[in-house]
Amino acid sequence: MKTINVVSGPQNASAVILGCMRMPALSVEKAAEMIRAAAEEGVNFFDHATCYGDGDAETRFGDAFPLTGLKREDVYIQSKCGLHFDRKEFDWSKKDILESAEASLRRLKTDYLDVLLLHRPDLLFDPEEVAEAFDELEKSGKVKYFGVSNVNPGQLELLKKYVKQPLVFNQLQFSLDQTQLIDNGLYVNNLTTDRSTNRDNGLLDYCRLHDITVQAWSPLQFGMFKGCFVDHPDFPELNRVLGELGEQYGVPKTAVAIAWILRHPAKMQAIAGTMNPAHLKDICAASKVEMSHNEWWRLYLASGKFLP
Repeated sequence: MKTINVVSGPQNASAVILGCMRMPALSVEKAAEMIRAAAEEGVNFFDHATCYGDGDAETRFGDAFPLTGLKREDVYIQSKCGLHFDRKEFDWSKKDILESAEASLRRLKTDYLDVLLLHRPDLLFDPEEVAEAFDELEKSGKVKYFGVSNVNPGQLELLKKYVKQPLVFNQLQFSLDQTQLIDNGLYVNNLTTDRSTNRDNGLLDYCRLHDITVQAWSPLQFGMFKGCFVDHPDFPELNRVLGELGEQYGVPKTAVAIAWILRHPAKMQAIAGTMNPAHLKDICAASKVEMSHNEWWRLYLASGKFLP
């Protein structure tokens, strides 16, 4: 498994993260098997959120982890807070951040989170409240590192004015289909395509300039949770190239699609949301792929883009 050293953050973190949103569908025993299978593939990073199964994902992980034989200090456990679909609001208040972190710790049965992310922007967020919450969590030893999810450069700058801790992660949607994070950089000043639209104010470049590691969510999905593009009939050219490169490297198409993300010099992580050990094994084979500059471009263009 390829690893990355996050500036001011986790060291030797696996390039592939196991996203645990779907873990409530597993029994405790099957969840333990899934966690062990991830560890056997070199995955040492596990992603949660307070809203996943209304906390059930964290609870299932917390019950399963002691059955794995793994040591707590050998893994990174990350959670996210702020999404309250039951209340139909997002909340980054100091009170909610602190209460959410405490609840995550209880459900996960751990004394600390390696990482806590703010999960999508609260349009009413007060950066001073966020800073106070982060200070308390850091000083108590309950959270080691902090970051955000789906947050733009202006919001990051506002947070950084008050938050003392480095913001080391930003979770963003990115896949061979969902390439809006990079498209504007190619189609600059081009009126022939809406891919020239600057949707996020240069967010990827901002993250690279400020040592913020991007965690790519839904790395095999097209649209907003419409399904997986691998072997999907709507993506014949992309799957043809994925197949050719997969045969060349001796890995499944899914591994090639993940390797495309990991090839980017931003040194991203890819979040795999599968609860199938065999599928995770296919995804982790991305570490075997040393993708060339030309191969990366072949895949990008095969996904429906064009050279301006």
